[in-house]
Parts: sequence; C-alpha cells; structure tokens
Amino acid sequence: MPSIAHSGTSKPNKPAIAFTLARLSEPVALTTAYTISLGEPEAMAAQTAQYAHRALLKVKVGTTDDASRIRAVRATAPESAIILDANEGWTDDNIAYHFAVCAESGVSLIEQPLPAGRDDLLASVHRPVPVCADESVHKTEDPPKLAGLYDAVNIKLDKTGGLTEALRMRDAARALNLQIMVGCMVGTSLGMAPAVLLAQGADFVDLDGPLLLARDREPGLRYEDSLVFPPLPALWG
Repeated sequence: MPSIAHSGTSKPNKPAIAFTLARLSEPVALTTAYTISLGEPEAMAAQTAQYAHRALLKVKVGTTDDASRIRAVRATAPESAIILDANEGWTDDNIAYHFAVCAESGVSLIEQPLPAGRDDLLASVHRPVPVCADESVHKTEDPPKLAGLYDAVNIKLDKTGGLTEALRMRDAARALNLQIMVGCMVGTSLGMAPAVLLAQGADFVDLDGPLLLARDREPGLRYEDSLVFPPLPALWG
C-alpha cells in the first residue's frame, strides 16, 4: 500500500498569526488530497493520469458498480494513496464486495459508504479498510455515537460552523481514538485558511477546494504539487 506523507517541512516567511489566537502551534505545510470526479471508468482514468504524480487522491464513487472505477484509478496512479468517497452510495447488497475491492486495490480510507442514519450496518460488515464518517458527523456530540462503527471522522468548517467548534470536535474524536480527516467544500482560499490550522496533525487532509475553482481570490493559499502552505497575514490575519 502506498505511504502517505502528511506534512512538509517548508514554512512561509511570514506565517499567519491566527494560530496564536487559537493557542495552536505554528502551522506547517500539509499534504492535501486532490479530487478525482465521478464518471465512467475510462474518463476517471484519463483524469487521474493528469494527477498521478500527487501523493494523495480523493476519488469520488458511489454507484452500483464502483469496482471498475476503483481499479481504473489505481492502475493509472499506482504510487498515490487513495481516499475513496462513496458519498452514501453503497447498499447492503454491494458494500462487502466494494470493501473487498478497496482492500485489493490498496485504498487507504473509505469515506461515508452508507447513507447517514444507516451507520449500524457497519457493525455487521467486515471492514478491511478504515472507514470515515462524513455526512454522519456534524457536531461535537456525534463522534461518541459513531465510535466502534467508524475509524475516522471528517471535520469540515462548513458543518461545525467555525474553527472553535471544529477544534472541539477534533479533540472529542481523538479522545475516542478516532482518526481525523479535515475536509472542505468547494470554496476560496479564505474559506480554507482556518481549515489549514485545524488540519495540523490530522491523519488525512482534503483541502483542495480552491484548486477546483475557475478563479480563486487574491491573495490565495500557496499550493505546490501536493502541499498546501499556511495562510499569510494578507489572506487571513
């Protein structure tokens, strides 16, 4: 299975001071996932070929036949670590099969395989790959309900309502020995900036929102290959 390098060693010359207000350590660059959109297997393989040099890919699936899509992406990007986002799309009938294909393909994490509210099914299914809650986790009170069913939680500022509550959720999840993924919706660098602070020390980082826009704000976050760097004061204090 490919390894995942979660953080870089480079630091900007003038790091943002927001981390001091949140009583956090000085942030460093992080390895972020890059999203491969859902499509036919051939189209997903073609898209993956453009980004196969990236250390971490997030692959959108959620159909009745994801096996061909998973295998097509893995064949095209054999060295990349893969987060698979099933977007609540799997069912009682195909979840075990798709889990097996993920294990065969060296997938590192499966995000929200079942619809929110159907989480209990995970207790009766063999999970050879770690599973991350997304749509099933929104507030700090949710992780205790999911421990034992999920291995990780995806924390998004859009769901928690801000950095303060997101930090509380992160700490609550860690106390339950859940891994931390910090994700995002599509948005500008201004929306990602506080998430970069939240993502320090996370197990998985998915903060590629600005890269999916036709145009980001100026100044924006600095991205280099798979790294996203901490925000400078001109962006976010």
